[in-house]
Amino acid sequence: MSDLKKKQVTSYDGPQHKIRITLTSRNVLNLEKVCEDLIGSTKDVQQTRIKGPVRLPTKTLKITTRKSPCGEGTNTWDRFEMRIHKRVIDLISPSDIITKITNTHIEPGVHVSVTIENTGAEAVYDEPAEEFAESLM
Repeated sequence: MSDLKKKQVTSYDGPQHKIRITLTSRNVLNLEKVCEDLIGSTKDVQQTRIKGPVRLPTKTLKITTRKSPCGEGTNTWDRFEMRIHKRVIDLISPSDIITKITNTHIEPGVHVSVTIENTGAEAVYDEPAEEFAESLM
């Protein structure tokens, strides 16, 4: 028992902010990995409360088109489908923690939208994953 190390828990003083992180992707595995990384980075902070990830319904975009370019011949059709998966994570934490929370590796193809609510004023950051990661560093 003596060789087990305890996690260092840090606490911060200051006003609490409601943060909503919305993640959107076509690839479920990348989306779930980013969710785990975000939640894992906030677990060691004492004053942070986490709700989520909430799995929203999957949007299915379908396109049906004819195979033949000229319109003659047998009526054969191609059916294409794209599924868009969405997750929402709600955090209540001090403003000092925001950069620490969002300073995680974001997989390619995952779109991140961060909304910060502070006493009625709302700031929305809606960028592709690469630009979002670069703007935080």
